[in-house]
Amino acid sequence: MKTSKIVYKGNLRTEATHLQSGKTIITDAPLDNNGKGEAFSPTDMLATSLGCCALTIMGIVAERHSINIEGTSIEITKVMKSDPRRVGEIIVEFTLPKNNYSEKEKNFLENAANTCPVAKSLSAELIQTVIFNY
Repeated sequence: MKTSKIVYKGNLRTEATHLQSGKTIITDAPLDNNGKGEAFSPTDMLATSLGCCALTIMGIVAERHSINIEGTSIEITKVMKSDPRRVGEIIVEFTLPKNNYSEKEKNFLENAANTCPVAKSLSAELIQTVIFNY
């Protein structure tokens, strides 16, 4: 089954449609690459996808082990490299609610985040820095 359809809208903008739900995402080229920066860039989406995937897998593990992570947030920092232009590092900083997590619970959550499918699909050359604030 096809996942998405992407249409170039001109002016360095794309519109991606998730075929199952019909939901759309707009991307723009970033300011530092001839764009307007009015929406996520494709590389922003790559970095953000890592955070979304990690938090989703953490949610699955948290539900399985009755760990409350509701309200957890992530800040993503994308670090670009040049020659060739690429994402060189993604910093994923989690802030979890104050729930007095046990070491065992922390291990479950951190392992889930670090082994999500997106994390495992990215190049080994891309540095993934993951920080957990409990």
